[in-house]
Amino acid sequence: MAIASVNPATGEVLKTFEALTPEQIEAKIAKAHATFSTYRLLPYSKRAAWMNKTAELLEAEKQELGRIMTLEMGKPLKAAVAEAAKCATACRYYAENTERLMADEIVQTSAKRSFVKYQPIGPVLAIMPWNFPFWQVFRFVAPALMAGNVGLLKHASNVPQCALAIEDILRRAGFPEGVFQTLLIGAKAVDAILSDSRIMAATLTGSEGAGIEVGVSAAKQIKKVVLELGGSDPFIVMPSANLETAVATAVTARVQNNGQSCIAAKRFIVHEAIADSFTEKFVAKMAGLKIGDPMDDATELGPLSTPSGVTDLERDLKASVDAGARVLTGGAVIKRPGNFFAPTVITDIPKESPAYKEEFFGPVASVFRVKNIDEAIAIANDSRFGLGASVWTNEPAEQERFIRDIEAGMVYVNKMVASDPRLPFGGVKQSGHGRELGVHGLHEFLNIKTVWVE
Repeated sequence: MAIASVNPATGEVLKTFEALTPEQIEAKIAKAHATFSTYRLLPYSKRAAWMNKTAELLEAEKQELGRIMTLEMGKPLKAAVAEAAKCATACRYYAENTERLMADEIVQTSAKRSFVKYQPIGPVLAIMPWNFPFWQVFRFVAPALMAGNVGLLKHASNVPQCALAIEDILRRAGFPEGVFQTLLIGAKAVDAILSDSRIMAATLTGSEGAGIEVGVSAAKQIKKVVLELGGSDPFIVMPSANLETAVATAVTARVQNNGQSCIAAKRFIVHEAIADSFTEKFVAKMAGLKIGDPMDDATELGPLSTPSGVTDLERDLKASVDAGARVLTGGAVIKRPGNFFAPTVITDIPKESPAYKEEFFGPVASVFRVKNIDEAIAIANDSRFGLGASVWTNEPAEQERFIRDIEAGMVYVNKMVASDPRLPFGGVKQSGHGRELGVHGLHEFLNIKTVWVE
């Protein structure tokens, strides 16, 4: 039962799927390869019409698509519905802008004519996680398919119905058969697919371990790979910040997607002048969250996606407390059916504890008290991760200092970290390399061809 839908709110097995055989995988790769030869030559207008139709279907069916997401991985239904709608915004953005973003770039040289031409490269393998089961896929799909590439999706094994639904939407929108195919396979099948000469590149969002495996596999074949891995994002609050807004956003930034987001704020670094007030308000709001059935619109925090997620979180939290961390609220598994963990805030965190070094993938917030901006930046950067950072200050000089000195792929000032189709998304250090979204993400899977005409 490696590929299965299991309701994380109840533990009920909803549906199981057989993994594709090697022969079936071969047929799908062959189909993608053959389809690319003609699909890449289609005009942007035709691809845009299909992409806009995809957006229409996502919006029209967002309630049912949201329900599938919630049943398979447990996010609150209202968040799942919003996720489906957000995918439509990406589809429309690339339908409207890809032709412009891929236009030839004229470069003045001694040639009669010299320019840079952007061209699609072929079938790309997308290895995607369960936590944003639609958005993670569509932030690859929208730019890649509009650029003329074709895609093969290896989705997380606990969201197979999401994977199949995405393929179905794109087919009904009009995209030719073979442009986007879901592969219901386990992780062990990935290496052989990456080794196939017809697969030109890969993109992965997932754990450090998965990123290393895919990166090594792709490197052996000298293939491009974009990796978006873990994060332990800092959320820094300085005295000039609007405290009420910062606290409210801090709660949202920590428990969005039930605390299971790579760009969730995880380390809350607060200036000592406001640390007591921030912590008191933050703890009260975290403790007051409504926990329950993710299908209930009133629910603010649902279950973790898997039992192992609960076990891992409980283990690392206990190790941190044993090392000296202090629990201010929560700190335990909730005894009820499903994978529920209490919203938790800890402080006095020792440097060698998991809470200091690791990514907590669940509703556990770590609070650090600092004396000044130098100490805030030092703690923020004292991590092997470097995905996003949220900084809260109304002092222009502090804003510029944070933007300059924080080691991250993204810095958001007076706003929680989020992804936007118009801007590049990705990190530095162990958070990965390459970018998704924006013009930079679009160009990741293009042949940047120099043309010189004498």
